[in-house]
Amino acid sequence: MRLFFKMHTAEDLKPIPVTIAIILPVCARARALGAGRSVHSYAIKNGLESDTLVGNSLVSMYAKSGLICDDAIDMFHIITEKDVVSWNAMISGFAENKFTGEAFKLFCWMLKESAVPNYATIANILPVCAGLEENAAHRFGKEIHSYVLHRPELMDNISVTNALMGFYSRTGQMNKSDCLFARMKLRDLVSWNSLIAGYSSNGESLKALELFHDFTSVAALKPDHVTLVSILPACSHLCNMKVGKQIHGYIARHPGLVEDTAVGNALISFYAKCNDIKAAYRIFISISKRDLISWNAMLDAFAESGLETEFVNVFKWMFREGITPDSITITSTVQLYAALFRVDKVKEAHGYSIKAYILLGNTQLNLRNVLIDAYGKCGNMLYASSMFEMLSENRNVVTCNSMISGYVNCGSHDNAHMIFRTMSERDLTTWNLMVRVYAENDHHSKALSLFLELQNSGLKPDALSVMSILPVCSQIASIHLLKQCHGYVVRACFDDAHLLGTLIDLYSKCGNIRSAYNLFKSASKKDLVMFTAMVGGYAMHGMGSEALGVYSNMLELGIKPDHVIITTILSACSHAGLMNEGFKIFDSIEKLHRLEPTMEQYGCVVDLLARAGRVKDAYSFVTRMPVEANANIWGALLGACRNHHQVEIGCNVVDRLFAMEANNIGNYVVMSNLYAANGRWDGVLETRKLMKARELKKSAGSSWIEVEGKNNVFIAGDCSHPFRNSIYSTLFNLDTQIRERFKF
Repeated sequence: MRLFFKMHTAEDLKPIPVTIAIILPVCARARALGAGRSVHSYAIKNGLESDTLVGNSLVSMYAKSGLICDDAIDMFHIITEKDVVSWNAMISGFAENKFTGEAFKLFCWMLKESAVPNYATIANILPVCAGLEENAAHRFGKEIHSYVLHRPELMDNISVTNALMGFYSRTGQMNKSDCLFARMKLRDLVSWNSLIAGYSSNGESLKALELFHDFTSVAALKPDHVTLVSILPACSHLCNMKVGKQIHGYIARHPGLVEDTAVGNALISFYAKCNDIKAAYRIFISISKRDLISWNAMLDAFAESGLETEFVNVFKWMFREGITPDSITITSTVQLYAALFRVDKVKEAHGYSIKAYILLGNTQLNLRNVLIDAYGKCGNMLYASSMFEMLSENRNVVTCNSMISGYVNCGSHDNAHMIFRTMSERDLTTWNLMVRVYAENDHHSKALSLFLELQNSGLKPDALSVMSILPVCSQIASIHLLKQCHGYVVRACFDDAHLLGTLIDLYSKCGNIRSAYNLFKSASKKDLVMFTAMVGGYAMHGMGSEALGVYSNMLELGIKPDHVIITTILSACSHAGLMNEGFKIFDSIEKLHRLEPTMEQYGCVVDLLARAGRVKDAYSFVTRMPVEANANIWGALLGACRNHHQVEIGCNVVDRLFAMEANNIGNYVVMSNLYAANGRWDGVLETRKLMKARELKKSAGSSWIEVEGKNNVFIAGDCSHPFRNSIYSTLFNLDTQIRERFKF
């Protein structure tokens, strides 16, 4: 620039249009707007402003400086003879400054003016099309692609093909992007990056990794920061630590990538989503030039892991560094405290977002939806409904889903249903929420009806939809419905471990252990969830040896057990009387698996000993426990004392129970029955006196049956039912027939 101004003041040598066209991009890159305006003034004084070359450079300079709506567009209109570069500069300026509507209008105007688009025009306008509403984007993108196909010079241009691939990737049309890539004679780094990013952003992580592997075998090309920022989310989506760490190693060997903030941010998110928070934090510390995305990535990592102290420390550090939070920062804060049910902190974050002008008018719909969801989770539906009403003109599906979820959590199912019925647009989340509401609240017919309505709505049920309807199968013990759900899962090719585990569990609960095992056996990839379901199924059916076989198979595969499956296998051993095996598993909890036994697992050992009649050993085990036994364990031991007539031990146990839960009527009843079974009527009388003194009364036992959609409830000696005479007559006849047949 100094050379230009020196040339400008020289007597014998003056800048010409080409000189101005060279110096203006330099001003734009250096963000030297003042210098750029000086050059513009020189052009005006020397009558060069309307020159096409000079005008194009001025348009570009002002656009890159953010002055698109004033200086850039004024300069564009001054150019008397616009060429394709003039149009491209203005379209590019609008696009770069997020004026997508204006960019598209200008492109249409360009075509009306009979200006012929070149490769740069296509490359500039396709990202604009991708940002339009879905139907419009698809329509205009298709028209532009058709235009390109009729011009071989464009179709053979690698930049145009890359732009088309980018467009199809951004609009979710990966099959078309893939076809374009396959037909390319020459591919550059942008080509590979475009397709890898497309697969990664559209959830096809496995294809992204496969393509990345193919790319790394191309000797002439090396991954750049764009490649790595695109592939790392795919690694985290698949929880593929191996490939992710290999990529990290590649980054570490290239100083230019190590210093790249975007790459560092991607690594933070990768490690965080793979639950290695310490590694994520080490990356965060190592980034020399942290931007707002870096801080947000680290805060989000702590929020997702529920690490409040670490979150607060980094949040305060962020303020000390002078970094101003944005809506993403507030979103992470709100989600953290919603998960911790800290409505006071949610309100603080909400208040800050208003004071900091982050929430203005009806802007930041995503943050508002997050706040509605947070208030719903915390049970504050007054605040949630207030925000919901404020968004009456700008609600979307997510807004309504958040309110439905909040009402469901608070048990306000009628309000949830009301919002559901008033929604003009519903997504799968909406349907899944409502099906789950009815299924979990014993409205079996409504849940099934809604599930059928979902299928007829044009939406395809996903794994969560099936998970929502499955509780109905167990509640009504319908093996037929369960098989229908299983058939749908097979046809839809769902490979969700939690879904398959639930199916195994429900087959077991419906009494079909063979189908449960067949499903378990046919699964290509068995994880801890599926093993737990199968062990639980066998335990439920008293098949302890089979449960042990499945558990042993899991250990041989190198899958580490958790407390849930250990408790389940201990229960299986207890019900099957496999005492030695049960003790071996209990001993392995600390010695082999490095876990601390839970209270439930101690309870299983007590049950194991009690079922074998070793009540004294069970009592000794409880009194020697390293932790204080809870009421459940003492209660189980009291039940064992009753079954095996151990009155003295029972007296010691019941003293503990009376001290822990003096108002639990069940303990008094069991102790009274223990005294009665052993002829200790004085003990029975004493127990009943104690119950009377403490004003405890045993509630009557009841039975119920559903007939024609109506629940009929009965208690002993019930005389309230309108058909009682007919019922008692039938009972008498049944009792007589049983006695006659079995000679009672």
